[in-house]
Amino acid sequence: MKIGVVFPQTEIGPDASGVRAYTQAVEQMGYTHVLAYDHVIGATLANRPDWKGPYSLETAFHEPFVLFSFMAGMTEKLEFATGVVILPQRQTVLVAKQAAALDVLSDGRFRMGIGIGWNDVEYESLGTEFTNRGARSEEQIALMRALWTKESVNFEGRWHTVPDAGINPLPIQQPIPIWLGGGADIVVKRIARIADGWMPMWQPDESGLKELDKLYAYAKEAGREGSDIGINGRLTADLAIEDSWPDAVKSWSEINADYLDINTMGQGLSGADAHIERLEKFKHAAGI
Repeated sequence: MKIGVVFPQTEIGPDASGVRAYTQAVEQMGYTHVLAYDHVIGATLANRPDWKGPYSLETAFHEPFVLFSFMAGMTEKLEFATGVVILPQRQTVLVAKQAAALDVLSDGRFRMGIGIGWNDVEYESLGTEFTNRGARSEEQIALMRALWTKESVNFEGRWHTVPDAGINPLPIQQPIPIWLGGGADIVVKRIARIADGWMPMWQPDESGLKELDKLYAYAKEAGREGSDIGINGRLTADLAIEDSWPDAVKSWSEINADYLDINTMGQGLSGADAHIERLEKFKHAAGI
């Protein structure tokens, strides 16, 4: 099981020096990958008293493809994963091109986690449809995989048309692995049918294992082996449960998770140094 980190998008600050220090420290500590969230534009809350979303105009985010390109240039082994990029609010062919470029420039160190999101303000601002985003994401995945594996593509879908054209260069990984986030039943069925892996929000307790069994059942219905679908877990490095960190890591390993992300966000930390210190503490306390 590869153990990586969740990039503290909202707490690290906008300056390049902090991102550089964090990235280099993560690689030096032996963490295997960095996962980053995606959020393009923030809503102003002054006239939105009923807003329930976790992010707004006040929340700073680095753009994942730009961020990972920056990180790739200063690292040798560190892998990168979006967790998740909101695919239906972006242009499919452009995302395929960006992902391919990142994969080439990072020597194949990129894994693409996608989701459909919750923020209708972003969809409206980016000129895309919110209500059909789930179904549209399936067509997007099919088109991106074609673009990543063929020199030229003829594609005629419900929402996309590519008339005998392609991207150049093609990615090193053909295709780039696509992992899905989310936990709604329709999403789990989609993962079982077409995804390379799942980025769930549950923990490997009794409740979480029921969700895993559900995935395996849906995979069987789709003619796939559940064990062929990767699992990417997440664990928050909360000092209040520090004594449980080793067992928590072990529990993910015992269900054969492929990846585990250590999250330091939401712990009152600010700036790169504080997050680096917490990751060092986790590494030693968890014995990884």
